[in-house]
Amino acid sequence: MPEKSSTVDAYISVQPAATQQVLHEIRRTIHAAVPDAGEMISYGIPTITIGGHYVVYFAAWAHHISVYPVPRGDEGLATELAPYLSGKGTLKFPLAKEIPLDLIAKVAAQLAAEKKMGH
Repeated sequence: MPEKSSTVDAYISVQPAATQQVLHEIRRTIHAAVPDAGEMISYGIPTITIGGHYVVYFAAWAHHISVYPVPRGDEGLATELAPYLSGKGTLKFPLAKEIPLDLIAKVAAQLAAEKKMGH
């Protein structure tokens, strides 16, 4: 990864053009799903927050976009996420395929609900 960015805009701006477009779409999708969210860079990657506490991270890699963490407790959602699971806490969405923005919205909304409930 390139040197660490200080803002989400800066992080997105140093990615390849096609990846920038995907990151902008993911960012808009998450903000629509979590309308009261803020954002920052944490661990060197874009982080969506509520009240200054992380809700969901997303990051660009050479061949995929990762979204972290994976929400727990919703078996229906877990089934939808299964094809994208990579390890215990990471979702990987290949850049060569259409990014399932509706699924990312569900992930963000579920993580926001968990955060608001104190999990």
